[in-house]
Amino acid sequence: MLKLFFIIGCSSLLLLSNSKKLWFLMPPVLFLISAMSLNLLYSPMNFVALSFFSANSPLSSSLITLSIWITALMFLCSNKIFSSNNYPKSFSFWSIFLLLTLTLSFSTNNFLMFYILFESTLIPILIMILGWGYQPERLQASFYLFLYTIAASLPLLVSLILLSKTSGHIYMFLSWTLPPISENTLMMWWLTANLAFMVKLPLFFTHLWLPKAHVEAPVAGSMILAAILLKLGGYGLLQMSVLFIPPNTNLPSLIMSIALWGAVISSMICLRQTDLKALIAYSSVGHMGLLIAGALSFTKMGFFGATFMMVAHGLSSSALFAIANMTYESTNTRSLYITKGLAMISPYMALWWFLLSAANMAAPPSINLFSEIILIMSILSFSPFTWLTLAMLTFLSAAYSLYLYTASQHGPFPTFLNPLNIVFSNHFSSIFFHLAPIALLIMKPDILL
Repeated sequence: MLKLFFIIGCSSLLLLSNSKKLWFLMPPVLFLISAMSLNLLYSPMNFVALSFFSANSPLSSSLITLSIWITALMFLCSNKIFSSNNYPKSFSFWSIFLLLTLTLSFSTNNFLMFYILFESTLIPILIMILGWGYQPERLQASFYLFLYTIAASLPLLVSLILLSKTSGHIYMFLSWTLPPISENTLMMWWLTANLAFMVKLPLFFTHLWLPKAHVEAPVAGSMILAAILLKLGGYGLLQMSVLFIPPNTNLPSLIMSIALWGAVISSMICLRQTDLKALIAYSSVGHMGLLIAGALSFTKMGFFGATFMMVAHGLSSSALFAIANMTYESTNTRSLYITKGLAMISPYMALWWFLLSAANMAAPPSINLFSEIILIMSILSFSPFTWLTLAMLTFLSAAYSLYLYTASQHGPFPTFLNPLNIVFSNHFSSIFFHLAPIALLIMKPDILL
């Protein structure tokens, strides 16, 4: 009943988004809905069937709450669209439409409905990138995002059709009856069923769309893309892994190796980046590689760690994109060669940068540290030989987070920048609402489970 109320509430906001006067009403209403959605996390059962097509679970409830929370923060960080009259009505409509699609995606218990809604999220994010992006290359970025997602999703559709034919249903949380086929065929079947989710996360070698989309997207597009849309892949991978465990082959170990070494390589790439948004985007590839490895350990600890990582990364990466956009609006550049010495002009914003960089490198007290510890334990229990990649990943994560902070905040302030433009007071609330859950969730992490 409560989920139905959220869907009706989002639909009502969708109808009201056509009024420009209600722009500043959107964040408080969404914060209120997000606070009410916390009741979903206190379900007495792990899984509750609400209707023929809808169900509630701790994983879906936590991601629904995160989606509503991040959408409210999107409006807080996009005031420039309203002040410059850059089609604020259309922006409100597509933001709420994306929220409604995400809420329905995490609410359904039918894999075919999830597939349809999974693909439907492409439409609003493409319109955001094309309509409110920064550079002419946004068309190429949109093409990459569309091509990668559609190409990897077609095998998933074929797999769902075969599963429906053999089992008689494609509902989550119900056992499937697989036909007596060879292990190689079953292995390929499992790969095609999970490939779309691995591309969405993304897995290394299928990640080229992510930096392009983040660099060209507006701040709201980058926030929702990093915080929620990547988690659609993690949600689908976890739901599919519960029911569709591959045979005793080396395929999960191979993909786990690709994910971990890809995370190490992408972390090394972060140390060579000069663009703020590109650095944050490549750091997401590293964190999602750790999530994929934990999910493919097929343990309860890996499932819990992946859930914590999705929420922790959604908050921290969204906050980093938001604060990077604030710096860009003040300095008109994202280059780390030019953006220097901001701590001399705005020490209070340097504090926000430090706290967010610390959360990104999983420093205590943050939910990021808790998620990475659980994921590392689950991966080591699967294979002790992964200690080298995990050690390198932990070190490089701290290295590029400190590099991000010191390169932008320390050093001499450029003489060609106007210090009077460094005004951040109107953005403090959005960063605070990102950081507060990161610090508070560590006190009671079991709320997500």
